[in-house]
Amino acid sequence: MAISPKKTPISEQDPKVRAHNFKEVCLGYTPEEAMQEAARCLHCKNAPCIKGCPVAIHIPDFIAAIKDGDFEKSFDILSQSTALPAVCGRVCPQEKQCEGVCTVGRMKDRATGMNNEPVAIGKLERFAADWKAAQPAVKPAPVPYNGKGKVAVIGSGPSSLTVAGDLAKLGYKVTIFEALHLPGGVLMYGIPEFRLPKAIVQHEIDNIRALGVDVEVNVVASRTVTVAEIQKNFDAVYIATGAGTPKFAGTPGTNLNGVFSASEYLTRINLMHGYEFPAYDTPAKSSKHVAVIGGGNVAMDAARSALRLGAESVTVLYRRSVDELPARIEEYHHAVEEGVKFEFLTAPTEYIAYSGDDKNEMGKLVGVKCQRMELGEPDASGRRSPRPIEGSEFTLAIDTVIEAIGQSSNKVLLNAWPELKTNKRGYIEANEETGGATSIEGVYAGGDIVTGAATVILAMGAGKTAAKAIDEYLTARAAK
Repeated sequence: MAISPKKTPISEQDPKVRAHNFKEVCLGYTPEEAMQEAARCLHCKNAPCIKGCPVAIHIPDFIAAIKDGDFEKSFDILSQSTALPAVCGRVCPQEKQCEGVCTVGRMKDRATGMNNEPVAIGKLERFAADWKAAQPAVKPAPVPYNGKGKVAVIGSGPSSLTVAGDLAKLGYKVTIFEALHLPGGVLMYGIPEFRLPKAIVQHEIDNIRALGVDVEVNVVASRTVTVAEIQKNFDAVYIATGAGTPKFAGTPGTNLNGVFSASEYLTRINLMHGYEFPAYDTPAKSSKHVAVIGGGNVAMDAARSALRLGAESVTVLYRRSVDELPARIEEYHHAVEEGVKFEFLTAPTEYIAYSGDDKNEMGKLVGVKCQRMELGEPDASGRRSPRPIEGSEFTLAIDTVIEAIGQSSNKVLLNAWPELKTNKRGYIEANEETGGATSIEGVYAGGDIVTGAATVILAMGAGKTAAKAIDEYLTARAAK
C-alpha cells in the first residue's frame, strides 16, 4: 500500500476564535484519524525515531498498536518509557527529535519529488494518552517497599515527576518537595492552558501519586525543611529545581511600570489562574499594545497569552531573522494565524517613560525605542551574530513589555548547600555519565538546574537516567 505523503490533518480551533479564549488550540485525532496516521509508519527495524527520543520510547510498537486499534496496548507501551505521555505529545519538539529522523519523512513522493512529511508521532502519543485518560480509572497498586531506602526529590517539574515515578515502580519510598502551592513546575506555571491544559498535567501528577509517591507542597527546600534534615531523613536526593530566575537584558528603562519578565507574566496567568478572570481575581496587567522580546517558545507563549487577555496589538521583537527563530515552527505559525505581529532583525534600545503632567502616570511605560539589525559572523552558539544598523532607529507606542530572553538558576537551595559544586553559569555540576551524580555522594541533579533552560523531554530524559543511577547506588549500598 502506498504511503500518503502528508500527515493526516488534525482539527484545530479557528484562529479568529481561539485568539480570544484559553481553550486548547489542537483538538486531537479521532480514533479513525489516529489509525489512518498510524498506518503511515513503516515499523523500521533500525527505528531512528527511538534513537531520536530522549526517553527512548518504543515508537514503532506503540504506533503499530494504534494501527491495529489496540489503544490500551499502545498506552501500555508508552508507559514503559514515559510518565508523562499526554504532556510530551503536546509540548515536545518532535520535529527536531523523533519526527526529525523519521524514515517516512526522508522518503520522496514520486508524484512531486518532494520529501514526505514524517509520521505524526507526537500527535499519536497524545491520542493514546488522551484515550487512556477518558477510560474508567483503574488505580494501580503501589509497588511494595523494597527496603533499600527513601529518596527526596526537590522540585516537581517534568524531571522530578519522571525520576519519582520510575523509582516508585522499583519499590522506593519517594517524597517530592515543591515550593509552590501546586506541583508540576514549569508544566503548571510556564506553559499556557491553550497549549497544555492544566487538567492534563494534574491527571499525570495523580498517576504519579497513585504509584505511592508523596508530594508535599508549600515546602521550600533549605527553608521549610533544612538541608541537614533532608540528608538525615533520606538515603538519596534528586535536585531538579529548574531555572526559574528571570533574566533581563538591562535595557534602559527596565524598572518602569509595565516591564515584565516572561516568567512573572506567565506565572500570573497560568499558576494563579489569570486566564480564568473574573472567576479568579488575579492581578494581571491590562494592556493595549504589547511588545515581547525574544524568539523562543516562551516568547510565543507570552505573546499569544497577551492577545487572549485583550491586547489590541502584540508585537514580537527578535534580533535575528525568522530562519534563526528558536521557537517551534508550529507555535510560530499559530501565533501568526492569531494575529501576533513580528519585527525580525529588531532589538530594543530603550524603554520610554511617560513624560506628561499627570502624576498618576509617572513611571509608566509608553514606548520602546528600537534599532534594526543585520546578521554578521556566527557567535559562540554557531548562529550568526546580530549587529546594529546605523540610522535605523524607530519607536513603537507600547504600554507593556515582556522580556522572554531566558532564565537562570534559582539560588535559594544552592546558597544553603555550599558543598554542591556549580559551574560558572551558576548551574549544578552533574556527571551525565554517572546519571547526574553531583559533588556530594548520594545527591543527584538533572533538568534545567544542570543544563539551563531546555525542553520538557530533555528534563525527563535526565530524570529517567538519574532513576537508574539512584537505584544502582542504593542497591549497592544495601548490599554492603
